[in-house]
Amino acid sequence: MEHCTALMQALPEGIDAGLVLSEHNRRYLTGFAATDGILLVGRARAVLLADSRYIEAAREGAKGCEVELLKDAAMQMGAFFKAEGVRTAGIEAKELPVADLNRFRKLFPDITFDEGNAFNDAILRLRMIKSPEELDVIRRAQQITDDAYKHILPFLKPGAAEHDIALEIEYFMRQNGASGPSFGLIVVSGENSSRPHGVPGARRLQPGDFITMDTGAIVDGYCSDMTRTVALGFVTDEMRKVYETVLAAQLAAEQELAPGKTGSEVDQIARGIIYGAGYEGCFGHGLGHSVGLQIHEEPRLSPACHETLQAGMMMTIEPGIYLEGRFGVRIEDLAVLTDGGCEILTQSPKELLVL
Repeated sequence: MEHCTALMQALPEGIDAGLVLSEHNRRYLTGFAATDGILLVGRARAVLLADSRYIEAAREGAKGCEVELLKDAAMQMGAFFKAEGVRTAGIEAKELPVADLNRFRKLFPDITFDEGNAFNDAILRLRMIKSPEELDVIRRAQQITDDAYKHILPFLKPGAAEHDIALEIEYFMRQNGASGPSFGLIVVSGENSSRPHGVPGARRLQPGDFITMDTGAIVDGYCSDMTRTVALGFVTDEMRKVYETVLAAQLAAEQELAPGKTGSEVDQIARGIIYGAGYEGCFGHGLGHSVGLQIHEEPRLSPACHETLQAGMMMTIEPGIYLEGRFGVRIEDLAVLTDGGCEILTQSPKELLVL
């Protein structure tokens, strides 16, 4: 079923139609990518208003909706609301700026814009479960990411700068079918590797460094995500212990990742191993997150997430230990939940590698 049609059928009770303005949700629902546009979703039909920059492509590419040339947004939205008998409209409560909401209220005083999360959550719940077509695209993105990791290993030598390594990874991914990176690539080394979202800089690799590379590629709008940490020259006993602890936590979490578990339950499996090894307070972020058109989607694997996991969800599993000002280790795979557990899409080796 087309996503837009699915949302029409899943409109929450009490909401006659929904207003979709965010780029990623419009793309998800219609299959058409554009930086601007208005999608109106009712119970009987949906209409995409596209301006002159996109109208020709929208007529060819948008699915599950009618396409109209955007001329006068207020007039066309009003006509849709009247034709569909809309009294209460849902909004993307987690996306829509307050200023825009106030503007719509002034334009349409007879329409109640529901400020709750019901409509927003209806979209999120559709996006949580990846279709076979979405899975195929993410697999392609992950394959490019795995290939980029293999490509970059010979470049990891003393004297190489973090930002140059990141640039080479991005260049390789673009050369091999990616439209770009899923996010600002993370390549951090030595003391910088203790920063989970450190920014690649001018620091040059040295013997005895851990090098953490958090990378991902975009293919047809969909993201991949993986992290590998490698060592240069040698590791100390402490570095080896930290690495093996993170790997044990990661493997244990993957073993237990399955439908029916909650995000917090899976997170606790990895967190318990890390804390039990004496590193409580050194793993500050959640164990993972969903991935799709955005690099961070719902649900999460974290202490605060009590969402029950389902087959078709795409999740990262990325425990880490970070010793401030010294070094850090993170290992991350991308997995899709299946009826019997999960399938790991990431193929790059994750045993400790000393270059």
